[in-house]
Amino acid sequence: MTQTALRELAPEHQKLWHALCRFDLNDSSSSYMFCERLALENGWSLAFTLGAIEEYKRFLFLICVYDESHTPSDEVDQVWHLHLLYTRSYWEELCREILKRKIHHGPTKGGKAEHEKYDLLYRRSLEHYTEVFGQEPPFAYWPSPEKRFAPARWVRVNKQAVWIISKLNF
Repeated sequence: MTQTALRELAPEHQKLWHALCRFDLNDSSSSYMFCERLALENGWSLAFTLGAIEEYKRFLFLICVYDESHTPSDEVDQVWHLHLLYTRSYWEELCREILKRKIHHGPTKGGKAEHEKYDLLYRRSLEHYTEVFGQEPPFAYWPSPEKRFAPARWVRVNKQAVWIISKLNF
């Protein structure tokens, strides 16, 4: 967040932003860190993973500042999904102690109306991001709505048992 954008926030939002920045998803007593698991499960570099965690914190901040639903990018959603598995970190440390509110993750119910709803919420998330942080959301983490909601076929794959060849190389 730019210093100008931060100074324009209400004092309680400035305090929240600083608390989110200090919040560490890694458990220092663990030999297998949150960021390492996130990187491994998504095939991301550690640098990209740390950026995704930063964007996840920004997403949470938007929800709190606007006090309304927002839709994350897929990258941010992957951080959120994994964080939800760390229940003490998510519910006790993040929601109760830092955010002072519960933020539930609600999946789509499917269908045209739901697609339109989440498309609108995602577009609003991008707009609010620019308003609050004083910059466009980074495309690597926040793609266009068209790319975000393009049909995808996700499959969980054991990379030790199968070969994977990227179509991006052809």
